[in-house]
Amino acid sequence: MSAFTFPIRVYWEDTDAGGIVYYANYLKFMERARTELLRSFGIHQTQLAQEQGVMFAIVSVNVDYLLPARLDDELVITCKILSEGRASFAFSQEVYRGRVGGELLTRARTRAACLDCKTLRPRRLPGRLLEAMAKHEG
Repeated sequence: MSAFTFPIRVYWEDTDAGGIVYYANYLKFMERARTELLRSFGIHQTQLAQEQGVMFAIVSVNVDYLLPARLDDELVITCKILSEGRASFAFSQEVYRGRVGGELLTRARTRAACLDCKTLRPRRLPGRLLEAMAKHEG
């Protein structure tokens, strides 16, 4: 299956004084894409927390910044889920200028853990997410 894509435009608030996207904002862009990928599976994080008592926390991020994005650029963020284990999963993400396959600006791998909302201890991934991940990979 192809990667999930999420378009974003760069606004003033995303840039530094030189009109270049501030490095930490790429993490925000990628967070939005991950959230929308889960929504596309019918998985809403608030609902998981309220009904199953689980939440996700990012436990590691590895980012390569290759080229800068600038004010008014149209970006596309891709997102693929990678299997990790019983209580965590990873995402492979890329940020392109214009379109997928265009200029690759940033690439990242992010790992998320599934945690119990009350104890913050690792919990097994919800079955609904495992099913969606299996379909996404297949």
